[in-house]
Amino acid sequence: MNTLIHHAPLDDIFRGFFVRPVELGNTGDEAPQVRVGVKENADGYEVHAELPGIKKEDIHVHIDGPVVSISAERKLETELKDGERVLRTERYYGKVSRSFQLGQDIDEARAGAKFVDGVLKLSLPKKVESQATRLVIQ
Repeated sequence: MNTLIHHAPLDDIFRGFFVRPVELGNTGDEAPQVRVGVKENADGYEVHAELPGIKKEDIHVHIDGPVVSISAERKLETELKDGERVLRTERYYGKVSRSFQLGQDIDEARAGAKFVDGVLKLSLPKKVESQATRLVIQ
C-alpha cells in the first residue's frame, strides 16, 4: 500500500499565525494575574490577592454565600514623543477575575477589605450557623 504525503513549506510558516497573537517582546504591559492566598482561622478567612498596577476604584469584590469573586480592570495608555512627533502610542485595557469557594458561608455584613501596595486584603468572617429547632406538635 502506498501513502501519498503532501508537504507545502509555506503552510508550516503560516500555521497558527492568525490563531494566536504574535508576541513582540515583554513590554511589562501584559494582562495582570490574580494570585490569591487564603488562610482560615476559627472565626473566618483571611484572603490576600495580589493586584499590582491596578487602582483601588477598579477592584470589585462580590460575596455570594461561600463563593468569593474578585474582579479588576486595568487601563494603561503610554505615548512616546520626540519633540512634536509621536513615535509610538500604546493602549492596554484588560479585565481579570478570580472566583473561589470557601468551606462555609461568609457574613457579608461583617466582611472588610483593604487595598495597600497592590495587595487586596479581605477579612471574611464565617456566618454563624443557625441551630435547627424542633417544633412541638400540639
